[in-house]
Amino acid sequence: MSFRDNLQHLRASRNMTQEQLAMLLGVSRQSVTKWEAEKSYPEMDKLLKMCQIFDCTLDDLVQGDLTACEASSSPATVPAGPPTDICGYDEHQRMMAWKVPTGIAAILVGIAIGLFFEGAVELASWDGRDALFVIIVLVGILAGLAFLVPAGMDHAAFQKAHPYVEDFYTDEDRARARKAFSGGLIGGIACIVVGIGFLFVFEKAAENIALFFLLFFIALGVWNIVHWSMLLGRTNVAEYNKTVAEDLEFEDLMTAQIDEARRKELLAAKRADRKIGAICGAIMIVATIVGLGLLFAPVLTSANPDEFEPLGTSAAWFWVTWPVGGMICGIVTLLMRAFGKDE
Repeated sequence: MSFRDNLQHLRASRNMTQEQLAMLLGVSRQSVTKWEAEKSYPEMDKLLKMCQIFDCTLDDLVQGDLTACEASSSPATVPAGPPTDICGYDEHQRMMAWKVPTGIAAILVGIAIGLFFEGAVELASWDGRDALFVIIVLVGILAGLAFLVPAGMDHAAFQKAHPYVEDFYTDEDRARARKAFSGGLIGGIACIVVGIGFLFVFEKAAENIALFFLLFFIALGVWNIVHWSMLLGRTNVAEYNKTVAEDLEFEDLMTAQIDEARRKELLAAKRADRKIGAICGAIMIVATIVGLGLLFAPVLTSANPDEFEPLGTSAAWFWVTWPVGGMICGIVTLLMRAFGKDE
């Protein structure tokens, strides 16, 4: 018995549609359709998740015969109505909306505290700055990275595990997110204005205090703006799906659970990018060769090559070739994207 027959039977025995199964697995409906048409095969993590949903073993699902088995007494179900968040997308994005701005704010607050205590203790200087200031700033950077690095790793892992998310947000959810972002943006700007006000008030009396409050309130403002903008951005699930698909490599695109039309579009775009990259690389190599030729050409006509120094006009032409090469690359890129044939 084939995997397709087992999947169709298990789904039908539980009155589960392809859309519902796709929601449970965090893939598109077209992916389930292709599995049942034997046009593609699910990844191992999806197979294991199906075993949990249908309460069966991996061997039975892939190689066994489950068509004679009755449905489990407690079948997996999906809530009726609009799509729901099955893969934990909203929780993940909310976590990101806390960790990323907190990491950025921690770095800014570290600089603020460093400025506040600069000169408070007699320590050696480092590049003209008090060593205490440098130490506090480094601690702030480490604190920020403690939030940013794990957040980035978690997000990369989530994207790989869920390259496609069914859009489950309602118009009311998006309206609330826009309203919250408006308030967060105004609050963030207000914090920055307050910080500038402290700078004007304390600048002459106590410069350290003025700079501390300036950066502290800037950190609060940045936190608010980044936090609420990320919460607003999370409701754009289509952009998430597009971004994740574009970041996938060729091998990942071939196995990713995305629409076939989208897969072909992304593969064509990556092939075009690869061609553009190769052409631009060749242009910059030629520009470098031309620049070196212009730099050292005068030595060939010099009466005394030992006294030749690659300075003056020849050196200027050498540095000009790279910006010119870059501009040619930009023109080639625009032309290829505008008039290149779709593959």
